[in-house]
Amino acid sequence: MATIHAFVAPYGTRTGTASDADLQFKHARSLAAKQRGDTRLAIIWCGTELLTERGFQITGIDEILSIVGVPKGSFYYYFKSKREFGVAVVDNYVQFYAQKMALLFDNPERTPLQRLQDFVDDGKLGMAKYDFKRGCLIGNMGQELAALNDEFRERLEQVMQAWESRVTALLRLARDLGEIAQANDPESLSQFFWIGWEGAILRSKLTRSVAPLDHFARTFFSKVLLR
Repeated sequence: MATIHAFVAPYGTRTGTASDADLQFKHARSLAAKQRGDTRLAIIWCGTELLTERGFQITGIDEILSIVGVPKGSFYYYFKSKREFGVAVVDNYVQFYAQKMALLFDNPERTPLQRLQDFVDDGKLGMAKYDFKRGCLIGNMGQELAALNDEFRERLEQVMQAWESRVTALLRLARDLGEIAQANDPESLSQFFWIGWEGAILRSKLTRSVAPLDHFARTFFSKVLLR
């Protein structure tokens, strides 16, 4: 799933008026959680989607609650503050992303480098699906809050390090299988990948095009990796 890069929610059933269909499409996970009676998770999923698109500080709690359809008192029943809510949103995104990474990176039918390319392709689909308005929640919040809040900065850095470890393991497997040269340093390459990938996502949002993602991936696979 950037997502893993861009956050991609599942398709909802398109019924009712145009606004209802749009709501179902954009907030399918939130609506599903509410239908199951899990109001807290419904608020978190709605916040995950809006924060991925707009950022933490500009997103209002009232708008989230209006979309979910619950009174303001419900928010403070589940969260002591917007900061606590932000942490819950980050944790939710990380869990979602971990599942997406497992699906792509642990696919035994694909070689390690093919799995990494699948990750890139999935990210491109996610960016285009939402007209390049969404990106990576972790990258977005890192740019927005790193200089303002040490708690968020440290949590987001932990997430990035975990993602780097995931790709390091994938590149180490690629090296062990002879898919890339033994001279490659998987850890260093993984750090380079994530620095470049997050930058490419930002540039794609500016250009509203997958071209920056393609350019980075092409350079990484053909010029950076030693074959």
